[in-house]
Amino acid sequence: MAAFLKRAAYGFLATVGKGGQPFLNSNLFVFDDTGGGRRVYLHTHRTGRTRDNLEGDEKVAFSAVAMGRLLPAPEALEFSVEYAGVVAFGRGRVVEDRQEARAALQMLLDKYAPHLRPGVDYRATTNDELRRTAVYRIDIETWSGKQKEVSEDFPGAFSLEVPPVPFPERDTGSH
Repeated sequence: MAAFLKRAAYGFLATVGKGGQPFLNSNLFVFDDTGGGRRVYLHTHRTGRTRDNLEGDEKVAFSAVAMGRLLPAPEALEFSVEYAGVVAFGRGRVVEDRQEARAALQMLLDKYAPHLRPGVDYRATTNDELRRTAVYRIDIETWSGKQKEVSEDFPGAFSLEVPPVPFPERDTGSH
């Protein structure tokens, strides 16, 4: 599960809002298991539903998934897909320590832009920039994972070619 989370491109953070309303948000993230713990770091704006929900209830769920080939079958009900996924449960909180926040942001940059280096390709995160964002840490208490993978020579297996999703014009309204 740790190896999968280190490679997964994005994940989904589930929090609970006022009145028990679930909130699910997709995020870039980084998994860190150094120092004996299991943590997920992500960042968003300093204000918003994620922060409000975490200040009200620290219990969260986090999930990352990957889809492989589609697996056809003679009967429609028997069609399947290769997949892998992890669901983690734990506590989420805002990272207040600047050193930890800076390290988490750097881990995110290292994951998504490993070919670029601070001080060479970009300026390292400044204190002012740290004040303008919020870094969140999920301390994983329990997790589970599942995976389905079949042999390379599965008859008729194919990869789904998904066309790019066009991004609509920016919507400034709140939903």
